[in-house]
Amino acid sequence: MTATQATHTKYDDELAIRELVDKWLAATKSGDFDAVLRLMANDVIFMVPNGEPFGKEAFAAQSKQMKDMKIDGKCDIKEIEVLDDRAWMRNHLDISITMPDGKTTKRSGYTLTILRKNPDGNWVIARDANLVM
Repeated sequence: MTATQATHTKYDDELAIRELVDKWLAATKSGDFDAVLRLMANDVIFMVPNGEPFGKEAFAAQSKQMKDMKIDGKCDIKEIEVLDDRAWMRNHLDISITMPDGKTTKRSGYTLTILRKNPDGNWVIARDANLVM
């Protein structure tokens, strides 16, 4: 592989990861949590402040509890580094959560995400350290 091909591949992977983030935000906003679940590895681990790490099953259960809430967010990707079939991303999130009664909570913070490229070529979230508070 030439240096140009390697650069092109990393660029394509970076674009695919940015598309994954856009899909995640759009699916979350529309309440399509099944689509969100498809963007993560089966063995995904989430780490959040003041809580024990949890996986996909717990994420799905939490998502069901939030089905009547409206969630909107913006993501400002600060860095992406692609290393073969693994990548990491550092970004800043701003999230608004509106309860059924209309009360809105805003949260923001940084995340550090590790991604994995599946054999089918799709990127998924493998680990996520979320400092959104």
